Amino acid sequence: MKGRPRVSIPEGLRARFADLPGRARALRADTERRFPIVTRLAARLLSVNVLDAATRLAAQAFLTAVPLLFVIASLAPESVRKELLDSLVRVLGLSGPSREQLRSVYESDPGSLRQTVGVVGTLMALLSATACSRAMQRVCERAWHLPKSAARIAAWRWFAWVCAALLYLAVQGPLREGFGVGRWLGVPLSLVTAVAIWWWTQHLLLGGRIGWRPLLPGALLTAVLLEAAVFAAPLYVPTALNRSLQTYGSLGSVFTLLSGLIALSVVATVSLTVGAVFHGDEPGAGAVPAAPGPPGEGRAGGGQAAGERSGL
Repeated sequence: MKGRPRVSIPEGLRARFADLPGRARALRADTERRFPIVTRLAARLLSVNVLDAATRLAAQAFLTAVPLLFVIASLAPESVRKELLDSLVRVLGLSGPSREQLRSVYESDPGSLRQTVGVVGTLMALLSATACSRAMQRVCERAWHLPKSAARIAAWRWFAWVCAALLYLAVQGPLREGFGVGRWLGVPLSLVTAVAIWWWTQHLLLGGRIGWRPLLPGALLTAVLLEAAVFAAPLYVPTALNRSLQTYGSLGSVFTLLSGLIALSVVATVSLTVGAVFHGDEPGAGAVPAAPGPPGEGRAGGGQAAGERSGL
């Protein structure tokens, strides 16, 4: 039985194949030289682990939102409950079964809800809310390549951020309507407020370890992209929620809301990382310098000291 004839490869073609790894390295070096920002951004996004960080943030936001929903419905005055309900309906563009389901929570008897939630449930809801703050803090720290803050420095910041987030959510309805003036004022006002919120969020959760100016690009990009997503939400969210409710019941709405939160978390994580990369070449660029400490004091100690001195 005769073997298969050998195929001879020309020497020139063989040399080209052998030189492919060298050409690839040269192309990479040339790309890094011409477009350093692209390579830095790719490396930073890989180190941040965008999908993992965004999924954790979305999950914690969802687990925080549901308990707080019942706490606010049971403890808040009627005017606050009405304002929050109106804001949620307007932001998400809810209609039909999804709107009625949300309305049933906020328009039920506060007394019965208060008995159901109880003091222990309220405390647990407030403590669990800090998990979302910690996840958001970790996203900011990964974006800037900073170590974790000490709990004694960051604990009060977690509660402050949760309270600010609830207040920001509660005023979304009137804010987007320009407080009764019209959308021509509401749209730019919402954008400016979102920039301020994300700017302050980074500074607060990073413990003041990064100055205000370096944080502005990330705040601008995050606010613009998230505001665009929120304005587009009424085109998709109501239909998806109502379809999920009709097909799978309440469980379907859980998957729909969680998917939306993951998408928003990805946008926020990528935007904050891009803002950090565009500011400086090195990890931790823009960090507030710490005062000279004892010999051998590490980077983490210096960063925490800077956070203690700078406050908000």
